[in-house]
Amino acid sequence: MDIDTEKIDQTVLALLHLGRHEGYRTWKGFDWDVMRRLHEKGYITDPVSKAKSVMFTEEGARESDRLFQVLFGR
Repeated sequence: MDIDTEKIDQTVLALLHLGRHEGYRTWKGFDWDVMRRLHEKGYITDPVSKAKSVMFTEEGARESDRLFQVLFGR
């Protein structure tokens, strides 16, 4: 199957909104390849660490909120 990784990245970025805590911090329990791509796009800090969470960039937090509304809002 041909997979649209952009759609996957957008969905994961939206779901990261659910784990948001302490301002821009969010839990990082998603596929490593997706998290790497989100980091490369500038939405989150480097996910390769012992920490169980990453930080959103300002742009990443805005886009996560926007995508959450678009994909899951009523």
